[in-house]
Amino acid sequence: MSLFHDFGWAEGIVILIFLTGYGLYLWRIISISRTLHTPYKTVFIKLFFRSVFLALLIIALLGPTFGDSKREIKSVGKDIMICVDLSKSMDAFDVQPSRLEKVKFEMKRIADAFNSDRLGIIIFSSEAFMQCPLTYDQNAINLFIATMNTSLVPSSGTDFAPPLRMALSKLEDNEGPSTQQKSKVIVLISDGEDFGEETSEITKEVEDKGYKLFTLGVGTERGSQITAGKGYKTDKQGNTVVSKLNSGSLKSLASKTDGDYFEINESRNDVNKLISTIGKIEGQMRDARVIDASANRYYYFLLAALVLLVLDILVSVKTITI
Repeated sequence: MSLFHDFGWAEGIVILIFLTGYGLYLWRIISISRTLHTPYKTVFIKLFFRSVFLALLIIALLGPTFGDSKREIKSVGKDIMICVDLSKSMDAFDVQPSRLEKVKFEMKRIADAFNSDRLGIIIFSSEAFMQCPLTYDQNAINLFIATMNTSLVPSSGTDFAPPLRMALSKLEDNEGPSTQQKSKVIVLISDGEDFGEETSEITKEVEDKGYKLFTLGVGTERGSQITAGKGYKTDKQGNTVVSKLNSGSLKSLASKTDGDYFEINESRNDVNKLISTIGKIEGQMRDARVIDASANRYYYFLLAALVLLVLDILVSVKTITI
């Protein structure tokens, strides 16, 4: 048997108080008994009960553990790389308060849902940048999400190929056996306006690797103007630009990799479905270790102490027999 807590000064003080108090009590009983010339040995019956009660109570407080119980603990998780479109069209407000602000709110929900998995963030427009490498650090992830804005990337259109290529590279750096490749997940969040020319090629690589690619479209088919300073963004002819959700390219991207398409618009939010779908993917085993799972058995000693306390109350013993 081992104790979870060490015997300390608090337990020592309790024992000292008990010995001092009971010592004075015995001295008083013995003195009275000798004066009256009566037997007093029965007083030690109560002393025995109460001493054992105190000992059992202290052992219970120290947390006794016994039993040879070993348990194997396995660490299982997924690698999830989230690619977020930060082109100017994400400032459109057909999804309130804006497409990007809504995405940031939902990304925090995704991060909370997969707090035992490794998450990474890639931001992109026509180029891709690593915002947060794969990590378990939820505070870091939430900090990077909070600081995302469309000024972090060049404002020259949207290309899906760079973020997908970077996501592939980072996931390959952490790749395990082929049986574990299905635990690698890419989530691409955009309004679907892809102006790149290499997306099909990168999509084929994702498919060949066996990684799961999910796309999340943000916006509406009706579209919205894009804020620019105190007014709205205009084209070279001076016409106000209206950004619309292009769900077709995102649906095609997901279907080619055996993934799924999800959407956020003014009346629809598929983030819960996205979380549920990713949650069903089996994670890979990170490591396994054997720990000592011996349980705290304090309740055995506490129960025995309570039984003695009840007996002490119910059983009456004359300390002085006259």
